[in-house]
Amino acid sequence: MTVSFIQYLGSPIDIKWINDLENDYLYVAWPASCQELLKSLFPGKIPSIRRNFHNLVLFIDPAQEYTLNFIKLAEVLYYRKIPVRIGFVFIVNTDDEVDGTNDAGVALWRAFNYVAEEYDVSQAFVFITQMYQKVKSQNIITVDNVKSVLQDKFPQADILDILGINSRYDDKRKAGASFYKVTGLGPLPQALYNGESLNHEDLNIQKLERALLQKMMDVTIYLQREVFMGTLNDRTNAIDFLMDKNNVVPRINHLILYSEQQYLNLISTSVTADVEDFSTFFFLDSQDKSAVIAENMYYLTQEDEDVISSVTLWIIADFDKPSGRNMLLNALKHMKTTFRSRLGVIYNPTSKINEENTAISRGILAAFLTLKNNFLGNFLRKLAREETATAIYSGDKIKTFLTEGMDKDAFEKKYNTVGVNIFRTHQLFCQDVLKLRPGERGIVSNGKFLGPLNENFCEEDFFLLEKITFTNLAEKIKGIVENMAINSKNKSDLVMKVDALVSSLPTPESRYNVAFLKENHSIMKVNPQENDMFFDVIAIVDPLTREAQMMAQLLIVLGKIINMKLKLFMNCRSKLSEAPLKSFYRFVLEPELTLVSNNVIEPVAKFLDIPESPLLTLNMITPGGWLVETVHSNCDLDNIHLKDIERTVIAEYELEYLLLEGHCFDTTTEQSPRGLQFTLGTKNQPVAVDTIVMANLGYFQLKANPGAWILKLRQGKSEDIYQIIGHEGTDSQVDLGDVIVVLNSFKSKILAIQVQKKPDKIKEDILTDKKEKKGMWDSIKSFTRSLHKEKDKKETDVLNIFSVASGHLYERFLRIMMLSVLRNTKTPVKFWFLKNYLSPTFKEVIPYMAKEYGFQYELVQYKWPRWLHQQTEKQRIIWGYKILFLDVLFPLAVDKIIFVDADQIVRHDLKELRDFDLGGAPYGYTPFCDSRTDMDGYRFWKKGYWASHLLRRKYHISALYVVDLKRFRRIAAGDRLRGQYQALSQDPNSLSNLDQDLPNNMIYRVAIKSLPQDWLWCETWCDDESKQRAKTIDLCNNPKTKEPKLKAAVRIVPEWVEYDTEIRQLLDHLENKKKNAILTHDEL
Repeated sequence: MTVSFIQYLGSPIDIKWINDLENDYLYVAWPASCQELLKSLFPGKIPSIRRNFHNLVLFIDPAQEYTLNFIKLAEVLYYRKIPVRIGFVFIVNTDDEVDGTNDAGVALWRAFNYVAEEYDVSQAFVFITQMYQKVKSQNIITVDNVKSVLQDKFPQADILDILGINSRYDDKRKAGASFYKVTGLGPLPQALYNGESLNHEDLNIQKLERALLQKMMDVTIYLQREVFMGTLNDRTNAIDFLMDKNNVVPRINHLILYSEQQYLNLISTSVTADVEDFSTFFFLDSQDKSAVIAENMYYLTQEDEDVISSVTLWIIADFDKPSGRNMLLNALKHMKTTFRSRLGVIYNPTSKINEENTAISRGILAAFLTLKNNFLGNFLRKLAREETATAIYSGDKIKTFLTEGMDKDAFEKKYNTVGVNIFRTHQLFCQDVLKLRPGERGIVSNGKFLGPLNENFCEEDFFLLEKITFTNLAEKIKGIVENMAINSKNKSDLVMKVDALVSSLPTPESRYNVAFLKENHSIMKVNPQENDMFFDVIAIVDPLTREAQMMAQLLIVLGKIINMKLKLFMNCRSKLSEAPLKSFYRFVLEPELTLVSNNVIEPVAKFLDIPESPLLTLNMITPGGWLVETVHSNCDLDNIHLKDIERTVIAEYELEYLLLEGHCFDTTTEQSPRGLQFTLGTKNQPVAVDTIVMANLGYFQLKANPGAWILKLRQGKSEDIYQIIGHEGTDSQVDLGDVIVVLNSFKSKILAIQVQKKPDKIKEDILTDKKEKKGMWDSIKSFTRSLHKEKDKKETDVLNIFSVASGHLYERFLRIMMLSVLRNTKTPVKFWFLKNYLSPTFKEVIPYMAKEYGFQYELVQYKWPRWLHQQTEKQRIIWGYKILFLDVLFPLAVDKIIFVDADQIVRHDLKELRDFDLGGAPYGYTPFCDSRTDMDGYRFWKKGYWASHLLRRKYHISALYVVDLKRFRRIAAGDRLRGQYQALSQDPNSLSNLDQDLPNNMIYRVAIKSLPQDWLWCETWCDDESKQRAKTIDLCNNPKTKEPKLKAAVRIVPEWVEYDTEIRQLLDHLENKKKNAILTHDEL
């Protein structure tokens, strides 16, 4: 288990905060309530709340190049009003003899203080950004830069008075360097977000900003949960809330926090040995050596001997060397401030062991054997001082350093007779068990060994080590041990040994003891097989939810794999306003592959005993990274009426592609490169699929199959203008040329791609109106598939018609709509169909229709992005596809697209609609008719929300609209629509007619050009007189009569029967041709 430790953010003296979200006027318009965190926002957006929930600390050393990037980052965050408090820790020269006239860092510090004192901190920050704008040589600021900006911006300032040796703006110059040293963060550059250190590799401006925003999003999710649970409210101090955690530490010591852990086994195997019996000790194994050392250890403890020490510290060093004595002194300083620890020492002499070179060590040992508590601590502190050691090695007797109250005779006797065998034993323990060389230092905390120590282990490190040891397990173990009937030393030993033993074990998952108050009516029990080991399984479900439907199959499969004792608790809601389940569900999961005659039985979902009267729809819910299509069905899966079907309904689905997703950002602008195209292919087939990057999160998706692929910028404008400069989540190194992606899992793979414009293309834009090279954008293959041969010569004057249909009935309408379009134009037509919901029958027939009637077509396919709020009803999903992905469904070569509903009949040349002037709007819709007055009661847009929102503007129908895709992309209309959809769709009562309500709701942000009323006639809303002028007729539903569509089509549109008959004859011809081919094959 990995734990992230957080640096305590220090005092205001240490950190210069350049802004304060809670108090600065800049943020006064922001809401301050924590409840704002619970409001829905577009993914990737961080709530702007007047609370210091996000804190960034940048360590600034003006003498290093990285500081320029840090200043630029702070500038971007500050001026974009990103909701983060920004603080600087200035690390400058601490020599009092150095002043601001000859040291740029000191000059910067004093100038910053001058502006902050005379004006305010925000002005001082602006001053720093202006100074760094003048930096030229090696990105490092100079004294001249500081003087220049001071003279320019503050002409009244006395430069020498501010920067010179007698400056009064030098207060606390050493505070930043001291704070940096205490933190133990390691080499610069360093940055902290809410106290957590950001990785070194993230510390260039682009990576750092992305890493920061990602952490802010992660913390936002955490804060939302805390607000929801009630542990964070408007009365909570934000900084106190963030810093009051067990993982907040005063210092980041990587050896303590992140090193590989080594634990000693301190449990004896009943072998007894005297610590001074070197010959016996030599033959013991590591465990027994450790146990003997533990049993014979002497400790410095608290004044009260009955206190249990939760943490046992052993320091290991050669105390006859300055480094060892310094470590002992720091440990003793820590012992004066703690009530949780006891301290023992292990001797690891550097040189040959004799009485001459162990004078200090023998004094320490004699003190432990003869003194206690205060006397012991005071004498050890005296021995640890360098002046004492110097005096002793110069010939002074150690007894001259004894203090009043000590038993001098006992100490002197022990000192003279103690011998050196214990030092040999300790040295052997260090060598055999701890793997330390003579003289190397280390530390053991409750059996956890850290070493060898190459750096000074300071007082703050001892405090940190104690805190980590105590909070991990020692606190809990002490709570159990303190009630045992043994003396305090044995209790402390037991805490140490149990902690060492338990901590050495693999970290288990958390266990929960679930106790039910009553089990009579709400719990189902399944007993395990007798006389066998079993797993205790408790499942808690709300039975009337989709999750419970899935859980049922999971428990069935689990019961086949393991022997389990099951308790299934029905956690029902007390009140329901409507039936929460509106579908039957089967979760396809088998305990193992089943083989029959060397063939694998394909997974099957079976629906048995289904009611026959309701009209049903069959739909597949798949993992996020799968693209699945229906390859065979024996009926209309959108209209299953079991009482009218004598046979079993069968549908076959196939995993067609795996999804490769990614996010792309321009490192120069820190924006998504809208319109940028990627291709995915191999060396033999360079372009197998391609896609377009959207502005929302720089998202793109590509479909592929398992294997190794090469990701490239598409040849043409994308490749001419941009270059890939970095990538993450791929399977190749950044500097090796091709971007290799290996799909070897059924899980979705997510990439992060960084691009940059080429130096000579900085001002060029992919989405400009400049004509593309011939053939450059002739198809987008990432989510389209041409099922017929394209003409070699590209058609420039083409009517592009987009439509969606699901179910045999609407596919019947769709074919008739297509025929009506073709009969009323001489312009070549290309149809674009949403592949996701087309039946196998339609996909089989469409190539023959294309050949018969001479049109082109492509099937477009797009997986609903995982970050965009998901719809669950099939009809609403289809509505979403009509409006939400127009900017990425079609290639950039398509200038305009016309959407025509499947149940529409065209009576006019749609070329006129394509060429219609939209007046700068990205799309044009036809308003709803007002002429059939007897339907006024059903015109919902004339009252309530829509009346107040539209303010006498028209409410437009989505059955027919034309889209200027170039304009649509240039103004980021798709991104705006998705953003508004994300906000509104969280409310289930919003966007009841998604494809219609969304563009009408967004009319003030994404303009709609109202088309002439003649372009769409609908009997429900338009009077009979206007029908003769209708250019298209839509078979929209009538809420009053609820007339079936087929019946309405025959009655309203005379030519509909003629079109339907013609199509039926074509389908019959194809069916007969197919049967004849089968008969011929059988005869052969």
